[in-house]
Amino acid sequence: MEAPLVQIDTAMGSITVELYYKHAPKTVKNFTALAQRGYYDGTVFHRIIRDFMIQGGDPTGTGRGGESSFGGKFEDEITRELKHTGAGILSMANAGPNTNGSQFFISLAPTPWLDGKHTIFGRVSSGMEVIKRLGIVQTNSSDRPVNEIKIIRARPV
Repeated sequence: MEAPLVQIDTAMGSITVELYYKHAPKTVKNFTALAQRGYYDGTVFHRIIRDFMIQGGDPTGTGRGGESSFGGKFEDEITRELKHTGAGILSMANAGPNTNGSQFFISLAPTPWLDGKHTIFGRVSSGMEVIKRLGIVQTNSSDRPVNEIKIIRARPV
């Protein structure tokens, strides 16, 4: 089986992510199921920290919402084989161990302090120029983009 892909169309361009189904099968199933049913459509990237990461996937836009395709939260799928080695790593955002829901982030640089704390489940396979542009948007003191940046559509391809 080829690695599943999800295309994320944003107001600033399209990003395609390749998903690591062998390392994080439940997380990949969750992400693709949410994308397939349009869960991410119209949501915003609510947190962007330059040289660190962009975060989205919360339908409330607050950073406190969202649930998994299984309902509620689900467990981590952390492996030593995958690390936050550079820009373009796709991981689950969480509020501590085993609290994965719908929120995700894409790294803008190496973030080794996150290894072992967040499930890595993919990488950007095309659209890194979009990620770089997203990473330098103007944000407020809460790391929220001054001008809303929406996910227009996210679907498996």
